[in-house]
Amino acid sequence: MATSPASDFNLRAHTRAYCEKDNRLAALSYFGTFAVYFASLFLAITYVHLWWVLAPMALVHAMSAVRLYVLQHDTGHHSLFATRGQNELAGHVLSPFTFAPFEVMKQNHNLHHANIGNLDHRETGEIHTMTLREWHAAGMWRRLFYRLYRNPLVFVPLGSAFTYFVRYRWPKNTTRFGIPGVILHNLAIAAYIGLLYWFAGTTGVLVWLGASFLGGMIGVFLVYLQHNFEDTYWDRRPDLDPQIAAIQGSSCLDFGWWFDHTVACITLHDIHHFNARIPSYRLRACHYALPEHVAPRRIKFPEAVAALNLKLWDEDQGRLVPFPPGEFPAQSKASS
Repeated sequence: MATSPASDFNLRAHTRAYCEKDNRLAALSYFGTFAVYFASLFLAITYVHLWWVLAPMALVHAMSAVRLYVLQHDTGHHSLFATRGQNELAGHVLSPFTFAPFEVMKQNHNLHHANIGNLDHRETGEIHTMTLREWHAAGMWRRLFYRLYRNPLVFVPLGSAFTYFVRYRWPKNTTRFGIPGVILHNLAIAAYIGLLYWFAGTTGVLVWLGASFLGGMIGVFLVYLQHNFEDTYWDRRPDLDPQIAAIQGSSCLDFGWWFDHTVACITLHDIHHFNARIPSYRLRACHYALPEHVAPRRIKFPEAVAALNLKLWDEDQGRLVPFPPGEFPAQSKASS
């Protein structure tokens, strides 16, 4: 049974103390990440013939691309820089390098925050999750599709390629939130590719695409883990508790200090969902200042990998579970 954070501790007041924006820290994070992004790409292209330079520089470039994506996410919440205008401008500038058109992705993400843990609005999430009851009622083809969709050997590589290179060219709700912005965003990506080709030819474009694909796979893995772990939280209104959904329904990944800062602390997703106004450069301090009896459970890497086996939300047990054994490819129980 899901429970609220300890009642003797004011979590709201605690997180408010970490909401102050600092443009010096924001600029260091923003421009510093861009510097690493371009320097690693330059070195990877220049020394493409030396695998021992190419491989680490491609990884650094991929991780810096993930960090740029997280920073764009922060600008969408207006939580990186001090003013709304500064965040909006920074978010639009990031778009060609994250593949994500700023305005539409910002609005879609706000819908995600508004419906976190809501079983009746799973369309606002990044990774679709079926319930165990829906699985039992499903036919063979729906089960086959869902099995493929939730297979990490499918959704990590293919999901990355489809999401960043195809789907984000026209994201969901584009007609609702801004067709011109998406078109300009796609033209900016085309211009960026043209500059890469002018600078380094086909080799440069291929190195960039390969590193971007790697970054996309890392991003998809992290996005999956944000809300897909054993004791996450889903419910239906009016029983849905937004506070529990934010804290228990979002993960805290403990992959170490360096990884947290490399991905701009998107690993501390529970505190972010509870208070999205906290800048990424203050999230870790906010989380680790929590009293021990209040701090959410931290998921280490082995458990995170094991979470890839969890596929269905069991409403009776209140937890994410694997596929039931021996139920595929047979027809559903409801139709048999």
